[in-house]
Amino acid sequence: MKIEYLGHSCFFMTSGKCSYLTDPFSGIGYEMSPVAADYVTMSHDHFDHNYLKGVRGAKKVFIRAGEYNAGDVLIKGIPCWHDDVCGAKRGADVAFTYDFGGFTVCHMGDFGEKFSAKRAADFGRPDVLLIPVGGTYTIDAKTAAEYVRTMNPKVAIPMHYRTESCVLDISPLEDFIRVVGRENVCGPVSCFDSEKISQYEGKILIMEVLTHE
Repeated sequence: MKIEYLGHSCFFMTSGKCSYLTDPFSGIGYEMSPVAADYVTMSHDHFDHNYLKGVRGAKKVFIRAGEYNAGDVLIKGIPCWHDDVCGAKRGADVAFTYDFGGFTVCHMGDFGEKFSAKRAADFGRPDVLLIPVGGTYTIDAKTAAEYVRTMNPKVAIPMHYRTESCVLDISPLEDFIRVVGRENVCGPVSCFDSEKISQYEGKILIMEVLTHE
């Protein structure tokens, strides 16, 4: 399977003949390129994660916790909180795991809970962890690093951070890189291929934002 990054918390994944999109967005200072996808997961219904107008051809959209069959992939939605006070500030979040025939990806959405080893165990040990790092609306760089260390994915890919064009009040990627150590970071790459995971294993992988027509 392959993963491309469309910006913010939005990733485009392909496996076989099916495609999967996470958290389509709009209105953050730059726009997601319009994209066709078979299945869409939305971690919550906020404007920067629910822009379905930018998605063509979706067969199903998943926004609730539960287990779903989507093509040949098993998708599991795990109920979480968007903040560290059980949703009192920002409501709920759903983290989604994807099982691509034994190769697993976890997309944490706008996860905002304090660090908890018990919570980390709920996500298991994915091959690829897509984790927010920008703070303010999600966990910050320090908490994200704790989750990465505890979950110990083969590869962690940061998301939901401020870029040059982003107008949201979140921290830049560089803050997370300082916490984890530049020696533990590789990339940027335009596409992640699961068959080449050994090249990045044990690293934080930075992905380029792609235009996807």
